Amino acid sequence: MIGGRAAWNVVTSVNDGEAHNMGRDFHMDHDLRYDRADEFMEIVHSCWDGWEDDALVVDKTSGLFAHPEKVHRLEYEGKFLKSHGTFTVPRSPQGHPVVIQAGSSPRGKIFAARWAETMFVGYPDFETAKRDYAGMKASIAALNRDPDKVTINTIAYPVVAETRAEAEDKWGADRLALQGGRWTFPVVRSAELRLQKEGMDEAFTDEELEGMSGMQAMRNRVMERSGRNPTVRDFLQITRRGRPREAIIGSGKDIADRLEKWFTEGACDGYVVAGTHTPGSFEDFVKFVVPELQRRGLSPKEYKGPTLRENLGLARPEIGGWKLRAA
Repeated sequence: MIGGRAAWNVVTSVNDGEAHNMGRDFHMDHDLRYDRADEFMEIVHSCWDGWEDDALVVDKTSGLFAHPEKVHRLEYEGKFLKSHGTFTVPRSPQGHPVVIQAGSSPRGKIFAARWAETMFVGYPDFETAKRDYAGMKASIAALNRDPDKVTINTIAYPVVAETRAEAEDKWGADRLALQGGRWTFPVVRSAELRLQKEGMDEAFTDEELEGMSGMQAMRNRVMERSGRNPTVRDFLQITRRGRPREAIIGSGKDIADRLEKWFTEGACDGYVVAGTHTPGSFEDFVKFVVPELQRRGLSPKEYKGPTLRENLGLARPEIGGWKLRAA
């Protein structure tokens, strides 16, 4: 419908409250949930591949809508899921939507290596980024995939102005707004309720922490660092979501220097630019940073094509190509 400009950020949900929305009392165990997600991805890809590229005819004169021999029925029986029938939607102009994944636990990384076409990651420093970037590329290659055709994008928190001094002033002035606006997503709904009821320094119960299994890697890191049942404040300080310690502060040139270093020296393939203040964060980035990146040949000046896949530099998937990946 929109000409191949869609992506799908694949997640397995976060906590038991979301399981309740789907008629379940609690989430499946963390790793088992990814096993089921593998089956879900196999079904979805089979649906996307159900129509060959030239299956659709739509000839009113002959009355032929599609070549029946080029529309294939799905018969899937798995451990967790089953699906039978013919998918009703022809193939997308970009083959299928771009698959995005952000798994950070050991099992999540395996899932991402198998399925993601682009990944969202959060590398805290350059050395960690180089190590983890190389490790993920190796994991992708081990699953019979070309690691150069899967992009890894780390989060970037730019605070930019015309001069570095102005950017530092902006960072200081926005301190309270940042702490108030960015923590609720990763700490999950139970943390939001905890803050509303009992404040920043009341420890989560064992039951509440168990219910955060969808953010297992983040939860475990906070628990390990705090050495006890953590509080909302612990989540804020350790995950840096309330006020990111790795914010990049400076002029357009300063920000571009940092982004270029990570990109050219093997720490990432691109960035997810996160807002650090509202309003104006993204406007500042476009005004001060993008022209500098374009001047260096690191950011395009025009779109490469009509599809999202083309503009991300990703290849159009072959029908059935996902089946060649080792499980």
